[in-house]
Amino acid sequence: MPQHKSAEKRVRQNERRRVRNVQKRSMLKTAIKKVQAAPDKETAQTELIKTNSVLDRMAVKGIIHKNKAANLKSKLSKAVGKKS
Repeated sequence: MPQHKSAEKRVRQNERRRVRNVQKRSMLKTAIKKVQAAPDKETAQTELIKTNSVLDRMAVKGIIHKNKAANLKSKLSKAVGKKS
């Protein structure tokens, strides 16, 4: 248990941030699945653009590492390129 007011506040802040980050990660996973499950190349490309934007925002906010975002963008664009 926190012994100081500032420590109590820090616990509250950390919990709010944790919940927010879980929601953002879930949103990111859903966006990635939409790209992978797209039936045709055109749909996949439009979803890829949206997902790349989400990945960039997550990397800037520190929810995921910038290199992980770059790796995911690369893998997804490669997969979209292979679709017919």
